Amino acid sequence: MGDIEDTYEDLDTDVSLEEFREAVESKVEQMGGLADEETAAMLIAHELDDGEVNGVADIEPEMDEAKFLAKVTSVGEVRTFERDDDEDPEGRVVNVEVADESGSVRVSLWDEQAEAASEELSVGEVLRIKGRPKDGYNGVEVSADQIEVDDEEEIDVAVQDEYRVEDLSLGVSDVNLVGEVLAAESVRTFDRDDGSEGKVSNLVLGDETGRVRVTLWDERADRATELEPGVVVEVVDGYVRERDGSLELHVGDRGAVEEVEDDVAYVPDSTPIDTLEMDDTADIAGVIRSADPKRTFDRDDGSEGQVRNVRVQDDSGDIRVALWGDKADLDIGPGDEVAFVDVEIQDGWQDDLEASAGWQASVVELPDGAATGDEADDTGSAQGLAAFEDEGDESASADAEDTSSDASADGEEVEFTGVVVQAQNPVILDDGEETMSVETDADVTLGQELTVRGSLRDGRLNAEELR
Repeated sequence: MGDIEDTYEDLDTDVSLEEFREAVESKVEQMGGLADEETAAMLIAHELDDGEVNGVADIEPEMDEAKFLAKVTSVGEVRTFERDDDEDPEGRVVNVEVADESGSVRVSLWDEQAEAASEELSVGEVLRIKGRPKDGYNGVEVSADQIEVDDEEEIDVAVQDEYRVEDLSLGVSDVNLVGEVLAAESVRTFDRDDGSEGKVSNLVLGDETGRVRVTLWDERADRATELEPGVVVEVVDGYVRERDGSLELHVGDRGAVEEVEDDVAYVPDSTPIDTLEMDDTADIAGVIRSADPKRTFDRDDGSEGQVRNVRVQDDSGDIRVALWGDKADLDIGPGDEVAFVDVEIQDGWQDDLEASAGWQASVVELPDGAATGDEADDTGSAQGLAAFEDEGDESASADAEDTSSDASADGEEVEFTGVVVQAQNPVILDDGEETMSVETDADVTLGQELTVRGSLRDGRLNAEELR
């Protein structure tokens, strides 16, 4: 083999040998005899290798150039703008979303390319792209220098009109999805590298196939404050990103979140409490047994934080959940069925596990029976955990009064041993089978095991001795 063939054999490229030969000959002619075929072949090989990436996920804004294959997932409209150019004062640009199995990226096409793309490009086509990466508002973008449709290549990225949560995959864009608002969070601001201020907020949406965190950017961020849990909405023109190993649906300047009239049923897929382990990130669901008052504290940076603890129980056990920040203000209490999504399992009091619901977690109020799976018996009475829901907004102490009054009569001396599930007066103890409301001024802590002796009055145990 000659020098051209030897150099070509070492290349990992889709360019044919004949095309490589023509490029070498052109390079020799271009350099006016300053390079022989061997030198020209090496120069062409370097040009072909430079900027070649394995997938969309490998594209970095620091690259001078990137070359890659990707499937068209959406084609935007041509937009015009004014430029300081007497010969061509009106510029044109169109944004094309493309994706491969590793991710998605926005590609900007300019002027003649923009007009051609809007008329000729179709969703589902595979493109061979060469362009200059840069930082954009929604991540890396590529300003295209050259694009070409490749009819021979196939890329396994689904493109469809309507999505369910289970259909989402990394790299898809132009997503339309209908779901129930499970949780809505406040708007947060941040400073961008260019000095401008950005805004972001989050929703959690659910449908019959699962739930997904939705991130709303800038002008769309305020939409989260206008939506209440239980409302059904459609996300229009969303795009999927990955964060901390989980898929998120993002809504930028092209997208929207609109209320719609539709029936959507979300059923939580939760982890049994008794199977939770340290350092898990999990979804748990159950009935709230007790709730402590909100506490405030000073952070190291001088700002004020807040936290509220609740204890939630499912069919397998119970666990304390710490609600941080705005979640401490949520109107949830004993008897409510709640799902806690993406909570972190940590060490708690006396080495018990507890769940931490921080900024990345979501708190989802559920309809009656969704968390427990309990149904009414033939007499219409709720069974199992659903019994905690019967009193609605009444306190856990009322539940304790009903339970204890069935077992003992007023004035009877009683000894009761249980774990503290509500620490303020009245203290509520739980022995795993029933609860007891205790009148006492003693300083007790959630999770502490106590034995109380005293007399019953109106269903409450007036403590005479604690140990």
